Amino acid sequence: MANVEFLTAKTFQEKVYNYKDNKDWKFEGKVPCLIDFYADWCGPCKAVAPVLEELQAEYGEKLNIHKVDTEAERELSAMFGIQSIPSLLFVPMEGQPQMAQGALPKETFKKAIADVLKVA
Repeated sequence: MANVEFLTAKTFQEKVYNYKDNKDWKFEGKVPCLIDFYADWCGPCKAVAPVLEELQAEYGEKLNIHKVDTEAERELSAMFGIQSIPSLLFVPMEGQPQMAQGALPKETFKKAIADVLKVA
């Protein structure tokens, strides 16, 4: 079963976007992904965590859900201009990623996964 995966700057470059080698956005993944920029001290982030686990279980291999600790990965957070958390980056196979902010309800996640990521 697929689990939510925690990314470092190195694994982010391998699985999402190699910003060291590419100036323009180029998605490295095999399936669309959702990236949760969070911090351990953030209440709303803790509220979103079980929802993301449920979504990963429901979508399985059709979608990867990743988490980036904004405290540990400051370079990544700065690159995406993360000002408030949780910030959620929806990364489709084609086209530009889209950012959403705040602890979204599960239905909102599902709608964005369908609309932005084209995953049913």
